[in-house]
Amino acid sequence: MTAENTTRSTVTVMICTLFSRILGFVRIAVLAAIFGAGGVADVINLTFSIPNNLRKLSAEGALSSAFIPVLSKSIVGGSDRSEPVKIIRNLIGFQLIVIIPLTVLCIVFSEPLIRIVLAEFNEPWEIELSSGLFRWFINYLLFISISAVIMGALNSSGHFLFPAVTPILFSVCVISSILILHRFLGAYSMAAGVITGGAAQILFQLRIFRRYGFDLKPDFNFRNEKFILILKQWLPVLATSSILTVTQTVAFRFASGLSEGSTSALTYAIVYWQFPYGIFSASISTVLFPKMARQIGVSDIDGLRDTLQYGIRYLAVLLVPSAIFLSMFGHELISVTIQRGMFTAENTSMTSNVLTAYSLGLFSTGAYNFLQRYFYSDNNYRIPFIVTGIVAVTDVVLSVWLKETVLGVTGLALANSAAFSVGLIVLLIIVRKRAGRFHGKKILVTFIKLAAAMGPLIIFMLILEKFTGSWWLDGSSFRNLVLLAGGFAGSCAVILLMYRILKIEMLDDILRRRRKR
Repeated sequence: MTAENTTRSTVTVMICTLFSRILGFVRIAVLAAIFGAGGVADVINLTFSIPNNLRKLSAEGALSSAFIPVLSKSIVGGSDRSEPVKIIRNLIGFQLIVIIPLTVLCIVFSEPLIRIVLAEFNEPWEIELSSGLFRWFINYLLFISISAVIMGALNSSGHFLFPAVTPILFSVCVISSILILHRFLGAYSMAAGVITGGAAQILFQLRIFRRYGFDLKPDFNFRNEKFILILKQWLPVLATSSILTVTQTVAFRFASGLSEGSTSALTYAIVYWQFPYGIFSASISTVLFPKMARQIGVSDIDGLRDTLQYGIRYLAVLLVPSAIFLSMFGHELISVTIQRGMFTAENTSMTSNVLTAYSLGLFSTGAYNFLQRYFYSDNNYRIPFIVTGIVAVTDVVLSVWLKETVLGVTGLALANSAAFSVGLIVLLIIVRKRAGRFHGKKILVTFIKLAAAMGPLIIFMLILEKFTGSWWLDGSSFRNLVLLAGGFAGSCAVILLMYRILKIEMLDDILRRRRKR
């Protein structure tokens, strides 16, 4: 994949993810307006967090990190499609024999599982509602796991559009279900949307998946050497993902013991935080991960180093201004999007404070995730596992301390940001020793230019806040939407202008390509 194709694919994924994140905002706005920020909303959010975290251990998370390098090298290694097809069939078979029994057990023993995993639920109605929802939510795991195998096959083949569109379908299904069915099904309207959305993700990708020569026929003959290699690589990635899943679960349990609404504040803040993270970080990693695997497969070490510095610089250029905007305009953003109905100005303030703390670690988390993919591309899973352990311990230790301070739930987000910053520093040191110099001067120059560009952005936002005042207290309205859109457009204009003046490499590169066309 050429640099031009990489940029085009990355932009394609970013645009699709942008629409997905916008719909994600609509989804939480609908959820907050109908179910509020505590009570039923807390039960829905906490219960869905279980299958949502489990999917990170299945194909969409840990397993995809193990099979994409193997599949990419298999595809680039020759014209024979039988080997990659067999890998996909083995993965489908593996998903079925693992997830179906797990799903059945979770459905049968839903109430005792909820009592153990979500022990903070003390009220009988909370346990009853959570266990009932869980019986439906857990089915989402099979759908998203099969969908993720399809996505991995398409991404490894160099196709990114259809996989990037599927999250949009999921949000549409959930939003429609809640709006149409909440009067009849209550909280279960969310479950109906989740199941429908999971199935839609598979069906939407199926035709293009078959066009590349793949199918969903399960193969239970697991003697395939490539599949055995994937399983061996999956176990350490599974352990790595499990550590982070445990820390996230711990964070939600800590939040449930704090003031009312803390769990929902944590949940909603993560959704806003994931907006730039998903658009920029996840998109860049999605495109560059298979590319790094292919470069290692053909021993293109110079190309690999160039991809590393390109990814880090690209992440910085996009995530640093995003973090500043979320930190300084969090109240306004949350107010306009979800402050209505049962979601009050007090809920907005709490969620905004949590969002600010998460934003401090936006670049660190994005770069950490990207560097993890470098190690996975090189079939090295021990180092990410060790460093993730360091991140998890740092996160839990800081959370135990900070949650008891005046910060409360904000302390949990701050602990997470600090932990990933520590992890990033450790990974950078290790990558520097393993890969050697990878254009550190270019990275340094980019950061210097970034620092110069951020000054005018911060000044603009401070002036804007001074003249507009605390209008966010009024909640969602057309006037406030216009004010928010104006502030966002002005911030983007300032950033783009400064990037153009300072000749920030990534923007300058895109503009040069357009002129050549």
